[in-house]
Amino acid sequence: MAKPTGFLEFSRETAAKRDVKERIKDYKEIEKNVNQDHTQKQAARCMDCGVPFCHNGCPLGNNIPEFNDAVYQGNWKLAYELLISTNNFPEFTGRICPAPCETSCVLGINKPAVAIEFIEKSIIEKAFEDGYVSPNIPTSRSGKKVAVVGSGPAGLAAAAQLNSAGHLVSVFERSDEVGGLLRYGIPDFKLEKRVVERRVQLMKEEGVVFITKANVGVNIPVQQLQEEFDAIVLCGGSTIPRDLPIPGRNLKGVHFAMDFLTQQNARVSGKKVEVEDIFATKKHVVVIGGGDTGSDCVGTSNRHEATSVTQIEILSKPPKDRNEAMPWPSWPMILRTSTSHEEGCEREWSIVTKEFVGDKQGNVTGLKLVDIEWKSEGGKGPTFSEIPGTERTIPCDLALLALGFLHPQHQGLLEQLGVEFDDRGNVKCNRYQTSVEGVFAAGDLRRGQSLVVWAISEGREAARAVDEFLSGQSLLEAKEQGMLSVL
Repeated sequence: MAKPTGFLEFSRETAAKRDVKERIKDYKEIEKNVNQDHTQKQAARCMDCGVPFCHNGCPLGNNIPEFNDAVYQGNWKLAYELLISTNNFPEFTGRICPAPCETSCVLGINKPAVAIEFIEKSIIEKAFEDGYVSPNIPTSRSGKKVAVVGSGPAGLAAAAQLNSAGHLVSVFERSDEVGGLLRYGIPDFKLEKRVVERRVQLMKEEGVVFITKANVGVNIPVQQLQEEFDAIVLCGGSTIPRDLPIPGRNLKGVHFAMDFLTQQNARVSGKKVEVEDIFATKKHVVVIGGGDTGSDCVGTSNRHEATSVTQIEILSKPPKDRNEAMPWPSWPMILRTSTSHEEGCEREWSIVTKEFVGDKQGNVTGLKLVDIEWKSEGGKGPTFSEIPGTERTIPCDLALLALGFLHPQHQGLLEQLGVEFDDRGNVKCNRYQTSVEGVFAAGDLRRGQSLVVWAISEGREAARAVDEFLSGQSLLEAKEQGMLSVL
């Protein structure tokens, strides 16, 4: 463990952030550089809890108490080795993970939890700085070839693991750059793309082959992959957005959130936007949807210098703290204020959008809204009813739909492969193998829309299944084995 009395001596402090007035003028990461002494004090707060519930909260089963102790002792190399043994990309999760491990932290029962995410980022950045991170090149090759379709966090994790097992891995990405959601979905102020590029370059040195502008099922025949590779891993993500089919949906200025975010990421990377530009500059922006994607739209709109930014959510406003309905160590549905919200945003809950209002030129000019009341009766699921007299129209020149995603794209690759789907439209699997022999799936495409940390976990577990399929057995560590080795 770390310092026995650390949680009594030190209060929780995460990374310092740049001033709001400064950071909304650029797209650089919000957090300031890591301070080594500060990180060691935070690691010292990890207590001798007996049973580390943080393992249960982490989809990867990270060895959290162990790397915290190593950081406190100043053994950064050991901390890195412990961290990388279960997490291929701590530089991603240390920046953009909502840290379910922290909500399971035993210290969090009656005090602020250990700043695990901050410590994780500190470890990996220190490891890169001190040269501990180097290409993990296999000593021998199996001769088996694996195609990974999709280069988001699940695809990258699967590729890294399969390559480390000695297989010849090629990653096919339909975009012009590697990274999937990491590259074009998450704004640079949360995850600068140099961080993604650094990891991709390392994987190239390890032997992973990346093929961009490769839309399998469109410009690359599915049959070609089946003939050339011994196994295929589908990691295309959940890409069909949930729409809002109400009157006025076809007005100009109503867009899916991901279209807005993708464009801005391309601009920051110096790329030209090939379709209609979506800007929030000098506009009344309304973000429909209260999740992380909506929050990213808020931060981007502020950097566009929007006239106003409002985020609305159909669900009720969450409580600030846990209640009896969400006891520790479960994930609490509490009110969370992101760095984007801190930069300026009106937030409203229990609201339904009735209509997009437009002018004679076909541009959206307002949103017709109504307040709702949620009720649960007779053990049935919650339902809502409109509150009479609350209908109103608010100004809106740009409406961004951040309502989540339904399922992966069926047309093209998946239909041509003939894989089965589950009731939600995701790819149906048995231990990560689809209904087609030799074809596996991982990440949001299999699990449904979820977290980056879950995508990495899925990629790792799918890689193990593929390795067993190709070799009869696997030395790749499963999450359960990693947890048992430290308990």
